[in-house]
Formats: sequence, C-alpha cells, structure tokens
Amino acid sequence: MTTARRPRSKAGAWRSRAYTLSRTLHLYLSLLAFLTLLFFAVTGLTLNHPEWFGEGAPRKLSGTLPGAPYLEGGSVDWLRLAEDLRALGLRGRVADRGEAGEEVWISFRAPGYAADAQVDPRTGAYRMVVTDYGLVAVLNDLHKGRDTPGGWKLFLDLSALFLALVSLTGLLLGVLLPKSRRAALLVLGLGGLLFLALALYAAR
Repeated sequence: MTTARRPRSKAGAWRSRAYTLSRTLHLYLSLLAFLTLLFFAVTGLTLNHPEWFGEGAPRKLSGTLPGAPYLEGGSVDWLRLAEDLRALGLRGRVADRGEAGEEVWISFRAPGYAADAQVDPRTGAYRMVVTDYGLVAVLNDLHKGRDTPGGWKLFLDLSALFLALVSLTGLLLGVLLPKSRRAALLVLGLGGLLFLALALYAAR
C-alpha cells in the first residue's frame, strides 16, 4: 500500500524555487565575475603598498613646435596646440590648461601617465615634463577610475553592481538551505561585527 505524498506548502515551494534560482545565478555570475574580482583584489593590494614598486622617473624635454603661432584674435587655439603636442608623442586627455603671463600651460593625463607642457604661443617654444609610472600604476589608476574615459567609469559602476549581485546570491544560498542557515547567519554576523570594528578603529 502506498501513501500519497503531501503537497508542498506555498512557502516551501517558494524557498525551493528561490534556492534553485540563486544557485544558478551564483554559479554563472561567479564564473563571469572571476577576472573582475581578481583584478580588483590584486590592484587593491598594490594600491595599499605603492612603495613596493617605486615611482616613475620624469623626463624633461624642450624644443619648438612648428605650428606656431597659436593665437587667433588674441585667444589661444587650444585644440591645435594640443594636437601638435600629441604629435610629439604625448597621450591621454587634456586634464587642465591655463595662461601664465606670456606662456600657456597644458596638462595631459592617462592611467599611470602625466605630461605637463609650458608653451610660448607666439614662438612655439616649449618645455615639458613627462612621467610614465609603469604598468602597476596604470592598473591602480584603472582600479580608482582616475584619468579614465567615461566608458571605463561605466564599467566600474556595472562591476560594482555585478559583484554585489554575486554576494547577495551567495548569501541567499546560505540562508535558504536549512542545513547551513544557522552557520551562515552566524558567520555573517561575526563578519559584520569584525568589519564594523575594524572600520571604527581605522576611522579614529
């Protein structure tokens, strides 16, 4: 004689579906997030220890730009000046510019890179300092989004949301599984208290 199986309660069915969905999402999101998480983990370490890698040596250059003068109606033609400086090998975006007496100055920035030029807009005579800080500095600036284009900043925002989703699905897996729920909540609570204590200690 067989007995009919008791139908699952609505709450039990919901937990089962939520667990299955969380497990699937967590698995594939974790695979997709692996390289992103590794990148931020490694660069977080290098950011915390910049003394391990030293600093870039600045190069001082001087000369005369062939396209002078860079004045049009008393105003500086910044676009043409910037492009002529780029033709010398400078790269990155124009981060700042200005006028100082008879000279103008213009700064280029990119991840791990800085170039500052002073130019006489009438004669084209220039002096510049170029510093390339190396690969580690490039990675560190990418981590912080410093001197990066808008597309990279968007990637950082999406990565933050993506990793938060991976964390939340992992939390759901621990909470929804009855056998691991108590241990998961205990570890979560202890981890939260430890993080809070360290944050308060560091902020003193």
